[in-house]
Amino acid sequence: MAKIENKDIIEALKEKTILEVKELVDMMKEEFGVDPSAVAVAAAPVAAAEETSDSGVKTVVLKEAGAQKLQVIKVIREVTGLGLKEAKDIADAGGNVKEGIPAAEAEELKAKLEEAGATVELA
Repeated sequence: MAKIENKDIIEALKEKTILEVKELVDMMKEEFGVDPSAVAVAAAPVAAAEETSDSGVKTVVLKEAGAQKLQVIKVIREVTGLGLKEAKDIADAGGNVKEGIPAAEAEELKAKLEEAGATVELA
């Protein structure tokens, strides 16, 4: 039997519905006696530590929406796919717009938000 590559598994998962993925997780619990979500939760801090140590990965942080908050909300919605309320909450309170993205993409997003009138920093 040919070995299935991880990237092939990921591509196959992208084609599944949420319900199908849940069924797959349940099957994995039965077959292997392990909850895959517990493994994912345990691996998350390690992945976060690796991301912060990698200088090529950035987080776009909105400090202030500025005078043209509506334009900033539109940009946030465009780049994140968030709903109006969620984008407005970020514009009102500030916070992370996008995390763990390549530095070039982060710079581009920062420029878009600043063009809309926001104060932004990269972390």
